[in-house]
Amino acid sequence: MEKRVGTVLIRVESRENVQLLNDIISDHSDIIIGRQGLPRSNSQSIISLVLEGTTDQIGSLTGQLGRLMGIQVKSVLIKNIQDE
Repeated sequence: MEKRVGTVLIRVESRENVQLLNDIISDHSDIIIGRQGLPRSNSQSIISLVLEGTTDQIGSLTGQLGRLMGIQVKSVLIKNIQDE
């Protein structure tokens, strides 16, 4: 399958499911190129992930994260230039 490069922005509105969030991210570590966490004073944190994987792999990650209460997820993908 064709690989994509993309980013996923995660807003943590509630710390209730942070352990599950970290477990899901760890389970998908093979497609994660980079991760940046930004704590905020209003008790909402932001995590940014840079990814390279198939749409199925990335969809699995974002789908699992999107089902967590108190977590919002948005992703942007582009075609990997090496696949052209």
